Amino acid sequence: MSERGDVDTTIARRRVLDRAEIPVDTAQLAHFLIGKMLVRVLAEGVAGGRIVETEAYGIGDPAGHAYRGITRRNRALFLERGHAYVYLAYGSSFMLNVSSETPGVGAGVLIRAIEPANGITIMERNRGTERLRDLARGPGRLSAALEIDRRLDGSDLCRAGPLWLGSDGRASGEIGQSKRIGLTHAADRLLRFYVRGNRFVSGPQALNR
Repeated sequence: MSERGDVDTTIARRRVLDRAEIPVDTAQLAHFLIGKMLVRVLAEGVAGGRIVETEAYGIGDPAGHAYRGITRRNRALFLERGHAYVYLAYGSSFMLNVSSETPGVGAGVLIRAIEPANGITIMERNRGTERLRDLARGPGRLSAALEIDRRLDGSDLCRAGPLWLGSDGRASGEIGQSKRIGLTHAADRLLRFYVRGNRFVSGPQALNR
């Protein structure tokens, strides 16, 4: 991994995920995305990294944004699996989700953290910090680092574009599972997935064993 800015030469060997290989089931998708690449294409270069933490919000989940049905705000959650759903949380932080299940069924996976691999300088500038570990550790930081906002809502992540999901064929490492973070509804469901021992994972240490 490059510590500073330049695009890693391995970016050329990464391929966009094919929708056919993406699991339909939300929890399975959250597990599947661990170790995959999140790639952001910007005017100044390519930034992104390896997904190390996700949370699943499946069908009928009271903690999910689709629970009360489709609205103008959440309609991207009801698209075919593999589309971006981006929303503003707490009036300050954008959150990136990947739609799951079948078209018309609202569910998705929150991308909580990546291990930076490309465009480190870009992410440092966007975040206003040179602390590598904190560039994209947590969903709000991740979106800020990669300039993800509502303009990307509904984007197809299974084709090359400004934001896409990819694979370089590398193994993800050992995947842990825990309850989700910061919820009051359905708080004890084990629907958070993360790479064990990875320092770029967010959340309390007690959940990252």
